[in-house]
Amino acid sequence: MRTIATEITIDATPEEVWATLVDLPRHCTWNPFIREAAGEVAVGERLTLTMYPRSGKPATFRPTVVVAKPATELRWIGHFLVRGLFDGEHYFRLAEGPGRTTRLEHGERFRGLLVPLLGRMLDGTARDFTAMNEALRDRVRSARGTR
Repeated sequence: MRTIATEITIDATPEEVWATLVDLPRHCTWNPFIREAAGEVAVGERLTLTMYPRSGKPATFRPTVVVAKPATELRWIGHFLVRGLFDGEHYFRLAEGPGRTTRLEHGERFRGLLVPLLGRMLDGTARDFTAMNEALRDRVRSARGTR
């Protein structure tokens, strides 16, 4: 197993961050990593997500939502070809911080037979997650300014 974890503090409430995060059709306007996103953010639903890593080619995944607690946690799990070969459990955890801020934990747990072999491919993932976190922060900030 390998876990990649990032975090950021966003100057907005968890509800504001959540609203931007789950507005999948608009990811193409702000998200440098998951540029194409579709589906319903509800437990048991499948999403269609196209990731654009800085190093590597775009890849489309169809993960299943396993947790969707508004303003608290979003988690999905995807599998490459078959379960147990290369599985990724992606998560976003939002916690209210001081002064109307949100602490966002964003990461993924990778499991399966191919994880040791694909380790180098995962090396840039933390950088991609950080870029997404910063873009999310900027998007929420600009949305607050338009209200």
